[in-house]
Amino acid sequence: MTFAPDNAQRDISRYRAMREFLRSMDDTLPGKFEITKEGIVHDMMSPGRPHELTVLRVRKRLEKVMPEELVAHTGEPDVEDEPEGIMRHPDIIVIAEADMEGDGSFDPRTLIAAIEVVSRSNPDNDWVGKTRDYPLLGIPVYVIFDPRTGSGAVLSDIHATPDGPRYATRKEFVYGEDVTIADWTISTEQLPRYS
Repeated sequence: MTFAPDNAQRDISRYRAMREFLRSMDDTLPGKFEITKEGIVHDMMSPGRPHELTVLRVRKRLEKVMPEELVAHTGEPDVEDEPEGIMRHPDIIVIAEADMEGDGSFDPRTLIAAIEVVSRSNPDNDWVGKTRDYPLLGIPVYVIFDPRTGSGAVLSDIHATPDGPRYATRKEFVYGEDVTIADWTISTEQLPRYS
């Protein structure tokens, strides 16, 4: 008698195969890889200076106003939910330092916020894919900074929809205005734009 795996087992097996493929490609191909509900996303271009300067300035501004036990982290590892089949690498995560302890990927449900600076080469990954994936992961606040337009949005208030969890609230901003991320407000003055 043969037992075929159910859909959940097939999905986890597919996800694990994609994750192992990405690990085998580590340091072989340029760019950043992530796993979404649709498959592998590859941003071929390494982030440029305006992207990285935005990440730095946002991180530093947040850390000035947040309690000491919280951090605006910009490094490894990924944020992963194996049952959902999603592995993402936000530009900045707001997380309690205590929740960074241990091994393996970060549990997305420990994040206070995920922040992305839109990639020049793949803006739909931030504006479409992550807008879909982050509420699935249970990340309560998702903030997008877009150096292409000098604008962005804060997405929050996850609610159920027929297509799965989605953010109910979207507050748009333009560079130069203050923006509130979770409980903290920072300036968006002097954030670089793509030329």
